[in-house]
Amino acid sequence: MALKAVHVSDVPCLDQVPENASLGLYSTRFSTGVDVGRSSFRIPNFLVIGHRGSGMNMLQSSDRRMKAIKENSIRSFDAAAEFSVDFVEFDVQVTKDDVPVIFHDNFIFSEENGVVYEKRVTELLLSDFLRYGPQREPGKVGKPMLRKTKDGRIVKWNVEADDCLCTLKEGFEKTTPSLGFNIELKFDDNIVYTQEFLVHVLQAILEVVFEYAKDRPIIFSTFQPDAAQLVRKLQSTYPVFFLTNGGSELYYDVRRNSLEEALKLCLENGLQGIVSEVKAIFRNPAAVTKIKEAKLSLLTYGQLNNVAEAVYMQHLMGVEGVIVDLVKEITEAVSDLMKPSKEDDEEESLPEGEGVGVVGQMAGKSKPQFSQRELSFLLKLIPELIHS
Repeated sequence: MALKAVHVSDVPCLDQVPENASLGLYSTRFSTGVDVGRSSFRIPNFLVIGHRGSGMNMLQSSDRRMKAIKENSIRSFDAAAEFSVDFVEFDVQVTKDDVPVIFHDNFIFSEENGVVYEKRVTELLLSDFLRYGPQREPGKVGKPMLRKTKDGRIVKWNVEADDCLCTLKEGFEKTTPSLGFNIELKFDDNIVYTQEFLVHVLQAILEVVFEYAKDRPIIFSTFQPDAAQLVRKLQSTYPVFFLTNGGSELYYDVRRNSLEEALKLCLENGLQGIVSEVKAIFRNPAAVTKIKEAKLSLLTYGQLNNVAEAVYMQHLMGVEGVIVDLVKEITEAVSDLMKPSKEDDEEESLPEGEGVGVVGQMAGKSKPQFSQRELSFLLKLIPELIHS
């Protein structure tokens, strides 16, 4: 299934999904599912979601935790499950022979005879994809895996605990069924996709999900606006969230360029929530109120979510969950900060979202309480700090 790039004006209207998209298949075959219409979907508790499992790999980082376990692997999912994470987030692409696989980057880099080369994941057969990295068969050596960093360097993909590449099916089969999956539908930002291509890819993913998910909690998310609309139309069992960086980068597709556009997309297409880059929320706290008034759920991602104080502040603002790399540290901090205490029961509590505190070293300390005036001051100060 090769990628097909076309001019944006040639993309068909998404108001109607083609008849051959088999809408009924996905809306009825999972009889124990629930309708996730926007008015009925609710996140019951503050969620901590492991980013690509137990954290993404930042190979150039001096922090060993960012190179501890191979991201987007069964081993990484199992490591996250040892802590009180509600979900793991991971990226799914579909190979040339229509098999959903778990991998973040658009390209796999490797080296042969001293020459570095790249292969697009979606143009590989499954058998070729699985030849990279550690192999399941004893004694078999896979092709070396390299990675291109954001600054353009090619580095060896070395981690302390490596693991094999895997399919989405294996993800379901080999991890504890109580661990929720936040499945990011991964597409290349630099390609304009036809509706036919998107439907084909999404059908391949949905077939695996509905076959193997059983009672596992599932959330779909994607940065691709058309894919978000389509996966919502193709099924009504699982919630669909739109991913946005809130305008920190600008794209040709204006739907990706602000929280306001993300909100509009969700309301127009019946999506259940937004996953925003955390700095966009701190730059624009008023957007949280608008999102909540629209009865949408709100999650965030980004490096700032590895700071416990930033996570707690978001909780007080009304954010419903965070995607994090430092799973152990943040799950422990959230547990300490958000569990009820005798002091909380005895004191007059503020309305939801109207208390704030600088957390500091949180273990064993009670939650600080601040007045509404102090909260208002901080909500005005934070955007200034983020912009500076």
